[in-house]
Amino acid sequence: MQRLNLLRAPAPILATILATMLAACAAAPPRAAVTVPELRLAPSALGHELSVQQRLHFSFGQQQRDLDALLEVDAQEVRLAVQALGQSGVRLSWDGTELQQQRAPWLPPSVRGERVLSDLQFTLWPADAIRAALPAPWTLNEDGHTRRLERDGIVWLQVDREGPGRYLLDNRAEGYRLQIESVGQEVEVP
Repeated sequence: MQRLNLLRAPAPILATILATMLAACAAAPPRAAVTVPELRLAPSALGHELSVQQRLHFSFGQQQRDLDALLEVDAQEVRLAVQALGQSGVRLSWDGTELQQQRAPWLPPSVRGERVLSDLQFTLWPADAIRAALPAPWTLNEDGHTRRLERDGIVWLQVDREGPGRYLLDNRAEGYRLQIESVGQEVEVP
């Protein structure tokens, strides 16, 4: 897989950071009675390499924001860069052990790379890898188009696949929604 330089990417990518970024912009984000577990899955657990550019639409209450993201995954690393209004917001790198992040000074402290990575992995990684990482009493249910993270029969996190390269992530615990749309095709590299 040809490695893209995310530091120079004109319109970086994906899914979850948008949700977290907009949640941080709200004055007082709602907090649920539970904290959704954060996933820390190995990059190789995705099962293939991936390179995709995406448009993200984040909704938190009445606030909305559009972002661009670039996501690359290979067996050794997950790389994510997110840009808003032509400015770089966050760059993340996860090697399965250490999460490195570069953040813009204007980014609110409540935008956490750990939550961004977890939402990304919940959306794209195989269900079996997610199930193996969940603490009790959390469960993952999936029906082909919808994936639900539940605790005690209550859905706290859900992602719906709306079509090829299109997802809607609904984090009910933190009160945000993220629409993800791939620009062009998601490229799986064998």
